[in-house]
Amino acid sequence: MPPVSQPDLERLARLARRRRADLGVALNDANAKAGGTSKHTWQRVEKSLPIRETNYVKIDGLLEWAPGSCIAVLEGGEPVPVGEIADNPEGQKSPVPPEVLERERVETVQLALIATAKGTSAEEIREMSERVVRDLRERGLI
Repeated sequence: MPPVSQPDLERLARLARRRRADLGVALNDANAKAGGTSKHTWQRVEKSLPIRETNYVKIDGLLEWAPGSCIAVLEGGEPVPVGEIADNPEGQKSPVPPEVLERERVETVQLALIATAKGTSAEEIREMSERVVRDLRERGLI
């Protein structure tokens, strides 16, 4: 991710403080720990200070925003409250078209099989990857 400008950090801090107040959530150790982060990390966000990119998704959860919302705000976008996703089951939850996601799933499984199944033919790998994707889909994992 390119360096984040100070105004973007300030905007995230403003939106995060407002969202926390709207939710009535205290910025304390217990709430931070429940969200998988520390109070110090949460405070850094609300003070317009950067945190590790991997921690922003934890802040998303604490603020009941969809994953990626903090990063979207830092890049000039808007946060998506989780309720908005739940209230719109017809809406697409990913900006990536479903057919692209499907192709990526299959290719990911195929690459994993190629890396681990030495001596297996291309046709066998294709059949195995289709089976793995089908099994994952049946289990609701993809």
